[in-house]
Amino acid sequence: MTQAEHAASRARWLKLCAGVLAVLALIAAYWVLRETGVLGTIVDEQRLREWIEDLGAWGPFGVVVLMTLAILVSPIPSAPIAMAAGAAYGHGWGTLYVLIGAEAGALAAFGLARMLGGAPLSRWFGKRLPGLSGSQNVLMGIVFASRLLPFVSFDLISYAAGLTVLSAWRFALATLAGIVPASFVLVHLGFEMISGETDRFIYTALALGLITGLPIVAALVRERMRRRHGPRD
Repeated sequence: MTQAEHAASRARWLKLCAGVLAVLALIAAYWVLRETGVLGTIVDEQRLREWIEDLGAWGPFGVVVLMTLAILVSPIPSAPIAMAAGAAYGHGWGTLYVLIGAEAGALAAFGLARMLGGAPLSRWFGKRLPGLSGSQNVLMGIVFASRLLPFVSFDLISYAAGLTVLSAWRFALATLAGIVPASFVLVHLGFEMISGETDRFIYTALALGLITGLPIVAALVRERMRRRHGPRD
């Protein structure tokens, strides 16, 4: 084995070790959250808001960490965290903390996939892991659109994108652009819940449904038109 081959092999080994350590850290973090009761608190928006406020100056850091873990670990829901952030910090700061956490989580999943490779992720997620392919622009479009659809797994897309040729900065840009609308509406929804104004709460919920539903409607319309007119030469 030449010196270059030895260096490349050592780099791959270190990369794999780093990925395994990251996975173990995620498992440990999930266990701690479950054993300390924080995981149960997350699904209760009011209790979660009180927990965040009890952290004082560390509250924003808590929101960012929870959002990051929610993206990396599927069983942790992200919507209650965003709503609690809105209730605790309002529209502006709440949205900022949620965006930082979601973006950090997406980039961490993307980088973890790059370190581990496809085989470990396939054993981990099985058939749930989508196969993404295409040019840089096509992949950016897929990532952006997936962030607007509530039924598409945020973490699975992040992991799957890490196995493609998509560059990290393009992935980060597409993710950020896609999560801004829904993040703001969820934060606003949490803020309105504590205001006690039912009408505004309902309008916000409808706006969230509209934002997430428009891409679905557009896709259905395009598919129907394609079938009606048939393939073009």
